[in-house]
Amino acid sequence: MNLPPNVTTRAFERLNEIGAGDQGQALRVAVEGGGCSGFQYEIKLDAPAADDLILEGLGQKVVVDSISLPFLTGATIDFTEELIGARFVIENPNASSSCGCGTSFSM
Repeated sequence: MNLPPNVTTRAFERLNEIGAGDQGQALRVAVEGGGCSGFQYEIKLDAPAADDLILEGLGQKVVVDSISLPFLTGATIDFTEELIGARFVIENPNASSSCGCGTSFSM
């Protein structure tokens, strides 16, 4: 069975802090060809589309398009704050390897 991506409370809290839902925006997580390992994540604020999977929490939305969804099965979308910066991160069990920056992966 294919599990949908999971979004952590921390990620929804960050979307709440920046007021994404108040602007009719959602966090879009997509997978595109490219990057140093073959695939790369695109993470941006965007309006939901009709064919998106919508994940909701704390009044906020994270959306994944139907083409990217198989690449993100069972993945966890989180938000992290470290000394080097703060960002949304994806822990993807489907990735066989990833680059050092964590935005590119192979399957």
